[in-house]
Amino acid sequence: MSDSHERALKALERRGRLRALQPRSGIDFSSNDYLGLAASSELTDAVARALDRGVAVGAGGSRLLRGNDPEHEALETEAADFFGTESCLYLGGGFLANYALFATLPARGDLVVHDALIHASTIDGMRAGKASIAEAAHNDALSFDDAITRWRSAGGVGRPWIAVESLYSMDGDTAPLDDLITVVRRHDGYLVVDEAHATGVLGPDGRGLAHALEGSADVISLHTCGKALGASGALILAPRLLRDYLINRARPFIYATAPSPLMAAAVRAALDIVRRDEAGRRARLASLVAFAGRELERRCGIAPTGSHIQPVILGADARALSVAQALVAEGFDVRTVRPPTVPEGTARLRISLTLNAGEDATARLLDTLAAVLPQVPA
Repeated sequence: MSDSHERALKALERRGRLRALQPRSGIDFSSNDYLGLAASSELTDAVARALDRGVAVGAGGSRLLRGNDPEHEALETEAADFFGTESCLYLGGGFLANYALFATLPARGDLVVHDALIHASTIDGMRAGKASIAEAAHNDALSFDDAITRWRSAGGVGRPWIAVESLYSMDGDTAPLDDLITVVRRHDGYLVVDEAHATGVLGPDGRGLAHALEGSADVISLHTCGKALGASGALILAPRLLRDYLINRARPFIYATAPSPLMAAAVRAALDIVRRDEAGRRARLASLVAFAGRELERRCGIAPTGSHIQPVILGADARALSVAQALVAEGFDVRTVRPPTVPEGTARLRISLTLNAGEDATARLLDTLAAVLPQVPA
């Protein structure tokens, strides 16, 4: 390791920001496995059936070579039908899909206006692309409109793109999609909605918060498969013309080995499980969210987000780490999120509500949190 790398790691350690991989342990309040599908018998049985019918584990190449498997194409057809769009493209993960989308589709002369709290994959994709970039205040449709108006006044002649998450991964709040689509259509632009944390959970049949806009010529959505769907990969839902453009121009698609055909089969099964929802998973999760919200406010005086993502903002990195360590010591898997992932001064616990933990475990977690918070001063 070079001296500069070592100095950088030591600096992170001094600031309480050195990351390290930790094994799974304790009751799950940190994963994105919202519906408890990842290790479910329904999904594992579906994967076993796929193996029995000869679905390959590996793709063996990029999709433009020999890696394009019938499972990929079946998934894309079924996902487009499920979400109500013209076409779908399956990629290996959400970060890769966001990066590919924003590095490829917005053209030179266009403008991408992103929410201030947008995911890092979107930021990295925009930086690799050719369009200009502007930031809008979080969940403020007027701020998006103003950014586009300023750009036009300064001579901008391309098309504007608005980039948001439907449900924000670190704050648990939702985007004002009705207001944003109005802005997009006023300026003849595109709305790109990252549905990662809503897919499978919110909207009719778990189709996401942008379900009413899906299929529109000016809307692109991204649905990840590694969260509530319990598998891996990501789906870009878009007009067929834009899908074809990605196939021809998106370097992360062209030059990457295709996702596992077996995982494509798993995603197909997960979509079917979510669509049928015979176990009532969405209703059970909604009930748990309501319970946790009431108890969080009652026991800790913290306002709930109303979603399955509940941040507990503690401010200083050291305080967040101390509270998390106390919860882990009591058998709860709760992780901290610190800058630069979130803004300075907003280090937090990210409590994730999933069907892997029920009301009893949630009540015990909140009891412990209420006891620990006064003991760890700001």
